[in-house]
Amino acid sequence: MILRMGPAYLLCSLLVVLLLGAAGCSELNGTRLEPVLGGDIDLVALGDEVADYLSRQPVPPLLRNQSDQPILVTTLVNNDNLDETSSFGRSFQNHLVAGFASRAYAVKEIKLRRNMLVETHKGEFMLTREMEEMAAKQKAQAIVVGTYTMANRIMYLSIRLVSPSNQAIRGVYENKLYLDDNSLRLLGLKLKNGAGDDPTQPVLPPSPSVLDKILY
Repeated sequence: MILRMGPAYLLCSLLVVLLLGAAGCSELNGTRLEPVLGGDIDLVALGDEVADYLSRQPVPPLLRNQSDQPILVTTLVNNDNLDETSSFGRSFQNHLVAGFASRAYAVKEIKLRRNMLVETHKGEFMLTREMEEMAAKQKAQAIVVGTYTMANRIMYLSIRLVSPSNQAIRGVYENKLYLDDNSLRLLGLKLKNGAGDDPTQPVLPPSPSVLDKILY
């Protein structure tokens, strides 16, 4: 017995396949489809993507397997307050380190202190004198610096590959992300009404737990 599939059946089947393929897609965050098909941002994969993108931009290219010429990766900082970082900034630094290391680059990470933070000047990233001296001492071939800017639940991510010798920008990665609840918590924030209610709602600091209210 041969079953004949009509146009309506084929259309429904195609829609099911498309929906399953798009399920859990963070690209749909911030749209009307987010409550059904939105998903968490894979920060590990994003860090790998950024490292790959930055490593392919410099001319002449970065040198692989050069332990005496490492790439220094710094902690990402809040663009609105360069003295401030977060669990997101520290975590994403680790993902960047892993991304460069997996491509055979010698990498060292720098946990920034207040007197070593990246400064902004005329729209370009400049390095503090202490960081510049550290890069010279380490004989670093490049330094990765980055900032993030929050607008409600939207993050504007800016990461640059900088030459320590003359502070020239050798590579730039820019992205606009609609953060999910887990990513927001790395910043000490949460969705006002939950991810499924209204994607445009602003984010608020998480309220303390009931147990914290009782004990503290």
